[in-house]
Amino acid sequence: MPLIDSSLFVLLFWAVAAYLIGSVPFGMVLTRAMNLGDLRSIGSGNIGATNVLRTGSKKAAALTLILDGGKGAVAVLLARLFAGEDAAQIAALAAMLGHCYPVWLGFKGGKGVATFLGVLLALAWPVGLACCLAWLIAMAVTRTSSIGGLASAAASTFFMIFLGYGSALFLGILLTLLVFWRHRENIKRIRAGTEPKIGAKKD
Repeated sequence: MPLIDSSLFVLLFWAVAAYLIGSVPFGMVLTRAMNLGDLRSIGSGNIGATNVLRTGSKKAAALTLILDGGKGAVAVLLARLFAGEDAAQIAALAAMLGHCYPVWLGFKGGKGVATFLGVLLALAWPVGLACCLAWLIAMAVTRTSSIGGLASAAASTFFMIFLGYGSALFLGILLTLLVFWRHRENIKRIRAGTEPKIGAKKD
């Protein structure tokens, strides 16, 4: 049986643990391990899967996508198992913050889309699957990574309400705002019509 404890200390513990899990920069780890160069000097310099793809390695990009999503899911599932639903929601936000602002990289991390989808799949898998579908459709139609991420984030609030996960609605709004904040420069380029397509040199 899971040990359910929502005390402040336990919640703080899982917030810190989830942040550290989320802050693991898998994109940089994989590109260095596979001798693909310094990810910070490639393309946009971002640590996410889209920029890893610019190294020319689809394998590294796919692994980065899976691992960035997986770390968010793992953080949520562990927190839920040992401390309950409140801790799981706190872990979701902390893992996202860890990815976007990792202590190991001077708080300069990724845009958070893969981790966002991972935490949603762990928190409420129907919502997570719906957001993944929205992400895939938007990217297929526009061939623009940022639009895919923004579309999935924007749709998440609707999916939470429609699919009956209102208890996570406030968290969903916070995560959506974080994704939009991390994409603020992309949004400017989208509005200007200068946002690169998938595979271009800059994100």
